[in-house]
Amino acid sequence: MFRKELDVRFEQEIMRHVDAAYNLSLWLLRDPHDAEDATQSALYKAFRAFGRMRGTDAKPWLLAIVRNECMDLLKSRAVRSRSEHPTEEVLDFAESTDSSPEEAAMLTLDAEAILCAINKLPSEFREVVILREIEELSYREIAGVIGKPVGTVMSRLARARTRLQVMLSTGGE
Repeated sequence: MFRKELDVRFEQEIMRHVDAAYNLSLWLLRDPHDAEDATQSALYKAFRAFGRMRGTDAKPWLLAIVRNECMDLLKSRAVRSRSEHPTEEVLDFAESTDSSPEEAAMLTLDAEAILCAINKLPSEFREVVILREIEELSYREIAGVIGKPVGTVMSRLARARTRLQVMLSTGGE
């Protein structure tokens, strides 16, 4: 009976964050197939460890497992230099139903420029931007996910935002 209760809680608390887990994997690994593998492996590890989860918010806990899985994959494989872009799913947030087609096109172009600039950031900056701006985690939650102090998160985020501002104002250079 206890296992069944855990299964139901896992479904309710963890599985609703699968999209966030995949998005983080995709941004860190830059390859859809690797991101799917990392997400699936992280979900399996989360399922096995779910009874030992500390804290009440499952999303940062799951994203920490996903991040660790991605970092392990990056370390174990030769880093392939690919310039693949995130899938169209990531661009969905730029769509607006109450704007004109011209405004929607401009928003999409702006979103593509921003995503391209984020993709050019070093991984330690890219991950904090994704966790804060896309996954909307707090500084404390990000610190827990990446295993660094809150001050480091704040510093990396400030430096990442400065780099993004420079890249976007100079056309991505």
